[in-house]
Amino acid sequence: MTVGTGGQPAKASGRYRIGGDLPVDRLGYGAMQLTGPGVWGDPKDPAEALRVLRRAVELGVTFIDTADSYGPFVSELLIREALHPYRDDLVIATKAGLTRSGPDDWRPVGRPEYLRQQCELSLRHLGLETIDLYQLHRIDPQVPLADQLGELALLRQEGKIRHIGLSEVSVEQIEQAREIVPIVSVQNLFNLADRRAEPVLEHCERHDLAFIPWFPIATGALARPGGPLDTVATDHHATPAQLALAWLLRRSPVMLPIPGTSSVAHLEENVAAAEVTLTDDEFEALSRAA
Repeated sequence: MTVGTGGQPAKASGRYRIGGDLPVDRLGYGAMQLTGPGVWGDPKDPAEALRVLRRAVELGVTFIDTADSYGPFVSELLIREALHPYRDDLVIATKAGLTRSGPDDWRPVGRPEYLRQQCELSLRHLGLETIDLYQLHRIDPQVPLADQLGELALLRQEGKIRHIGLSEVSVEQIEQAREIVPIVSVQNLFNLADRRAEPVLEHCERHDLAFIPWFPIATGALARPGGPLDTVATDHHATPAQLALAWLLRRSPVMLPIPGTSSVAHLEENVAAAEVTLTDDEFEALSRAA
């Protein structure tokens, strides 16, 4: 159950079954911002990072998304410290296949031996025997896709992975991947102000694949004073960020937004977006404005 900032039951944002067998509340939490800036990112306030994770679960969050490259591994280790042993209904997703050698220098690495190594490390760091959702963080153009996903398929056969997902892919790449191994989720950049991945979202809807939008709260000029997002937010006594999340939840039943933050106050604000119900007219007005 999702609850508001005061601990009271909130309006449900709805639930979705990832892969048909992993039920989660659709408003999740993205753990990238738990790590500090730079390549080796210890959190500025480790105690607050632990409080954020524990509060997220208290507020009813049942889906947490992270990656081996967040820190690296700092995010996964914080999740274990804060939440292990995990609640039975908590789904933790992680990713591999994207390395960071500088603040803005992200590079895909899809060699099978590397993906296996990173999976083993994530299992150890998270304290898991099986990772519920393991995502290929980026497709490496230098490695055959069949080799990258083939290794993940082997890890799945060994019981180390339950389900496999993709990140930053096209419709064509999704279909190519599904010929190799079952795919249950796609994580692409998507928000109210940036909907270039709309064809991918529609493809996910047709095939019942979870669509996990990263950077979900970006609002651009829509949130300027007097703008459409600001106006609707005022009517709901909400913030523009909450309205942006409410719009995503309304946009599609396969949508699983994962807003991230390193602050308990911001976390509570984000989770409270599940209490906001847009009218048909409000939803259409925001859709047209963007």
